[in-house]
Amino acid sequence: MKKTTSHILLGDAFMPRFFIGDVQHGRVEITGNDARHMALSLRMKTGDPVTICNNAGMDYQCVIEAIDPERVTLTVQECLPSAGEPSVFITLYQALPKGDKLETIVQKAVELGVGRIVPVLTHRCVSRPDAKAMAKKLERCNRVALEAAKQCGRGRIPSVDPMIDFQQALEQMKASPLALFFYENGEQALRSFLSEKHFTEASVLIGSEGGFEVSEALQAVNAGLVPLSLGSRILRCETAPLAAITAILYEAGDL
Repeated sequence: MKKTTSHILLGDAFMPRFFIGDVQHGRVEITGNDARHMALSLRMKTGDPVTICNNAGMDYQCVIEAIDPERVTLTVQECLPSAGEPSVFITLYQALPKGDKLETIVQKAVELGVGRIVPVLTHRCVSRPDAKAMAKKLERCNRVALEAAKQCGRGRIPSVDPMIDFQQALEQMKASPLALFFYENGEQALRSFLSEKHFTEASVLIGSEGGFEVSEALQAVNAGLVPLSLGSRILRCETAPLAAITAILYEAGDL
């Protein structure tokens, strides 16, 4: 069972927080590096409180029943929805940018509250890694997502999925109850579009450095995506997704 740890601030002290795969029968067992970290580095002891997250948006408030460097046993006292998860699940479809910009986008998007990130290959993407290079990039990005989720107290670790092409992205986004794409020629502002809508899920498509081809924009509209503007200023490809996510969560009441 894979486990990771982070800390969230509670009052004047840091409460240890661990991600695990499953919680069963009101008990949790932690082994490996996390057990050693708890016993030796944090010097935790029987009776200490610990927050366990099942990576599905639920937090389990636990106390340590037994502890040594090889194994820590905890008893669940309460289960609550994670306060670090927004009410809207946002999937970001991000056209692949150059260099390490995708890692920056992943880190900040996870901190803001995105639920899933899907790299997309569009016509104007300058970066076109082969399968081996893309696999390494995905591994790095998922590691960045993990560390960002630990740092900011998320209730789940957002995934960075394998890259898909533009048509595949449109097909996936068709199933979303709110499918948006941000385009420099979009005429409607995001705020006015969302002002009277109630939603718990959204998909967002953002272009790379060169934006979208006109033909791609037309295909997106024909697929049912709503073309929107993020204002009169042209934003960089690493800024646009963060602005969109922030605005969506603000309108949903999560900021």
